[in-house]
Amino acid sequence: MNLTEVQKAKVEDLLSQMTLEEKIGQMNLESPSIVGGFEVPFEELIEMMTDGRISQEEFQKILATSEQDFHEDDIRAGKVGAMMVNDPRKNNELQKIAVEESRLGIPLIVGFDVIHGFRSVYPIAIAEAGSFDENLFERTAKMAAKEARAYGINWTFAPMIDVARDSRWGRVSEGPGEDPYLGSCFARKKIQGLQNNQESVEDYVAACVKHYVAYGACESGRDYNTTSMSISQLHNVYLPTFKAAVEEGAATAMASFNDLNGVPCTVNEYTLRQVLKDGYGLDGFVVSDANGIKECVAHGIAEDEKDAGCQAVNAGLDMDMGTNIYSKNLEQLIKEGKVSMDTVDEAVRRILSVKVWLGLFENPYVPDEVIEQYEKALPEEHVAITLEAAKKSIVLLKNEKNILPLNRNLKISLVGTLAAEKAEVCGAWAMAFNQADCVSVLEGLQNSGADVKYYPCGGPEGAINEEEIEQACLEGDVIIAVVGETASMSGEASSKADTTLPGEQRQLLEKLLEFRKPLVTVLMNGRPLALGWEAEHLPVIVEGWHLGIQAGNALASVLFGETNPSAKLSASFPSVTGQCPIYYNHPSTGRPGSKSKFTSRYLDAPFDALYPFGYGLSYTTYEYENLHVEEKAEELEVTVQVKNTGDREGIEIVQLYMQDVTASLVRPVKELKGFARVELKPGQEEIVVLHLAKQDMGFYNNQAEYVLEDGKFRIYAGGNSRDCLCEEVNVKF
Repeated sequence: MNLTEVQKAKVEDLLSQMTLEEKIGQMNLESPSIVGGFEVPFEELIEMMTDGRISQEEFQKILATSEQDFHEDDIRAGKVGAMMVNDPRKNNELQKIAVEESRLGIPLIVGFDVIHGFRSVYPIAIAEAGSFDENLFERTAKMAAKEARAYGINWTFAPMIDVARDSRWGRVSEGPGEDPYLGSCFARKKIQGLQNNQESVEDYVAACVKHYVAYGACESGRDYNTTSMSISQLHNVYLPTFKAAVEEGAATAMASFNDLNGVPCTVNEYTLRQVLKDGYGLDGFVVSDANGIKECVAHGIAEDEKDAGCQAVNAGLDMDMGTNIYSKNLEQLIKEGKVSMDTVDEAVRRILSVKVWLGLFENPYVPDEVIEQYEKALPEEHVAITLEAAKKSIVLLKNEKNILPLNRNLKISLVGTLAAEKAEVCGAWAMAFNQADCVSVLEGLQNSGADVKYYPCGGPEGAINEEEIEQACLEGDVIIAVVGETASMSGEASSKADTTLPGEQRQLLEKLLEFRKPLVTVLMNGRPLALGWEAEHLPVIVEGWHLGIQAGNALASVLFGETNPSAKLSASFPSVTGQCPIYYNHPSTGRPGSKSKFTSRYLDAPFDALYPFGYGLSYTTYEYENLHVEEKAEELEVTVQVKNTGDREGIEIVQLYMQDVTASLVRPVKELKGFARVELKPGQEEIVVLHLAKQDMGFYNNQAEYVLEDGKFRIYAGGNSRDCLCEEVNVKF
C-alpha cells in the first residue's frame, strides 16, 4: 500500500482539521444493530448462522423483517469510521450520509468477511492451498475483490493465513494448512489478487490479514484458547505468513483473540508495534477481532473496559470492532494522560491512509449499473473460475484396483444426505452465497449425464436408514457415498475432540461394504479427519472438502475422469484424533519414532500421519529419478527427473524439501522450500529445476535473530513430504 505525496498531504490536511471526537470516531467500527423482534447484536446473529443455530434463510428473513439501526446519526456526527454491511444500496445510503452530511465528509470503510469468495464461493482455503497453484490463488482473490466492491464492500477480513497443525480446531478450514512456506505463498498471492488490480476502484479492496498471531496454535485445538511458545517457534512457524503478506503490501491486519505467552494479542505491544508495524512495516491499521478489547477483561489482564481500551490503543491497536470502548473511554484517557494525542493521531493517520488509497474520497458509491449487473446473475467468468478452483482442489487419497475413473454406462446409486444438500457445499464463513448458485453432488452427476439415483440413507446427523441402504446397493452397479461434515461442523467455535466421521456415517459405510459392490467414498469436510478405519476398509477415498458453488460439477468431472486429480494435502491427516496435533515438519527428537519401544511413539496408534502433507494420488503414476544438487553463489540449483509412467496425461506437484542436519537449535526433520506444477503426457519425462536461495536456508533463534549457519543439509524432492529422493550437501554462507 503506497501513497503518493499528494495523498499523504490529503491525510495530514484532514487530520489537522479533525476534532478529538472525530478522530476517535474514525477508530470505531460499527455493525447494524437489530432492533424490534430479535434483540441480539448483529455479531451474535452472524455467529448463530455460522454455528448452525439458525439457517441462512432464517438469517436473511430476520434481516428482512427486523428493523435495523445503521447508526446514521453517529455517522452524520463523525462518530463512526467503519461499518460492516453487505447490501450495496444501504452502503450507498450510509456513504452518502458520511460524505455529504458529516462535517468533514470522510467516507466509511466498509468491511465484511469474504474468506473464500463473496457470491462466487470457491473452495475453503485448506482445500485451495492444496492446488499448489499460485496463479489460481491470485485469480480467485481478484474475483472476490471485484464482487465485494460491487456490493459496496471495500475492506475484506481476509486472507486468513493462520498456520494450523491441529485438526481439532475448527478454523483449520479457513487457512492454508500446516506449512509456513506454502502459507506464505498463499498469503502473497491473495494480497496481490485483492489489492493490486488498481486500474479501477471497482477492482480492488483493502486486505485484512488475520488472525494476528498464533491463533492456529490454540491449546488442545480449542477455539479462543491460550497459546504458549518460544520466540523461535513464533518467528519460524506462525509469523512467516504475516511477514510475507505485509511485505506484499497488505493494507490492514486483525489482532487475534488468543493470548500469546500470557499477553492477549489485542494488547500485545511486542507483536503489534515491535514486530508488525516497526519490523515488517505495516503502513495501514490494525483492527481488533469482534469484541476483542472487551475480552481482555475476561482474560484477566485488564481490570475493566477502560483499562482494556488504554492497553489496546497504546499497544498499537488502531480500530475497535464492536465494543465502543474507544468511543466511550479514549477522551477521558487522554485527559488523564494515560494515552497521548500522538498515539491517537498515529491510529487515525493509518485509517485515513487506507481510505485515501482505496479512492473512497473520489468514488464513495457503487454505480447503479454495477449493482444491477450482479442482481441479475453471476458473471460467467466467475462461475468458470470457481469450477476450475474446485477441480484443482480435489485430492485422491485412495483408489484400490483403479475403480476410478468411473464408466458413464454404470448405474450409480448416490447415497448420503450431504450429496443433495446445496447449502452445504460452500463451507464455513461463506457469508453471501446464494443457494440457487450452488451445485450439489447429485446435481453435478445429473449435469454430467450420469445414470444416477439418489438415496439419502444417512448423514452427519440423525440415524441411518437400512432399507434405503439395501435398495441403493441392490439397484446400483457402483455406490458413491458422500459423507463428512456439515458446514457448521467446522469454522469458528467448531472445535471437536473427536475428528472421526460424525454421527452414524461409519456404520453407513460398513453396511454399504456388506453388499460387495464397488464403493466410492467422497468426503465433504472442513478439516483433516481421522480416517484410520476408512483407509483400512474403503477401496476409494476422494477428499472433496467444501469446494464452493461448483462443487458438484467439479466432483463429477473428477469421478468420470474428465479431470485427472492433481491436488495434494495442505495438512496432514491422522489415523486417530489422539495423534493431534500432527504435522510433517516437526522437530527432530533424540529418539525418533520407530517400532522400538523406547522411541517417540504411541502404544495404540501410528506415530506418523496416515496421509502426510503434500500427499495426493492421480489416475496416472509418476516416477522420480536422478536428484542432483548444485551449489551456486547465491542458491542451490536442484534438478530431478520426473516421468509419467501411466497411460493418462496428468499434473504432478513436485515438492522440494530441506533439512538443516546440525544447527544451534533443533530444526524440523523436513521443511518445504519450493514446488512446481508439471504437466506430463503418458510416458513423458521432464527434468524439473527448482531453486533454493541460500538466504532462505536460515532460521530465527530465540532472540528473534535470523541466522544462517554453515553445515550439512539434506535436500529432498518428491511427490509428498514422506516419499522423497535425498541428497546431502555441505553449505557455507
